[in-house]
Amino acid sequence: MIGLARFRHQVFVETLGWNLENAHEGLELDQFDRPDTVYVVARDDSGEVAGTARLLPTTRPYLLGEVFPQLLHQQPLPHSPTVWELSRFAAVDFTARSSSAMSQFSSPIAVALLRATLRAAAARGAERLITVSPLGVERLLRRAGFIAHRAAPPCIVDGHPLFAALIEIDEPTASSH
Repeated sequence: MIGLARFRHQVFVETLGWNLENAHEGLELDQFDRPDTVYVVARDDSGEVAGTARLLPTTRPYLLGEVFPQLLHQQPLPHSPTVWELSRFAAVDFTARSSSAMSQFSSPIAVALLRATLRAAAARGAERLITVSPLGVERLLRRAGFIAHRAAPPCIVDGHPLFAALIEIDEPTASSH
């Protein structure tokens, strides 16, 4: 868990510049990191964390519902055992020479991590994921072969265009190509 928290701090605080109040001493964990949280972790050849994904059941408090409900434009929040939230998704190889913030969504590690995340969610009864995403991720998801669409129109949050994305879980997208 320490390696995951360090990686998340490096990605979200140090690289992306997010101001996260729960980030301390090089670690990033928040109130949604709890016993029922499911983590999917990618590791590089040396065993270091190269990607993370956090899955939360929407039947308990989750990031979109607690922090970003405005992204659904007053639509009801998902609250179902078949809808899980994907958050803190990142796939960055910090040992690679060129590693940009947006490349984390389209790298081979990211695609494999997302497929593994879909399988982990499906194994727990999920049929779709909901996630808070930057606008550019929508195109990258589709280009990689995932079935994703907007739950509502995008919003500007702290100067960044964000939207609630729904990612469908089906056998072809969860399986590796």
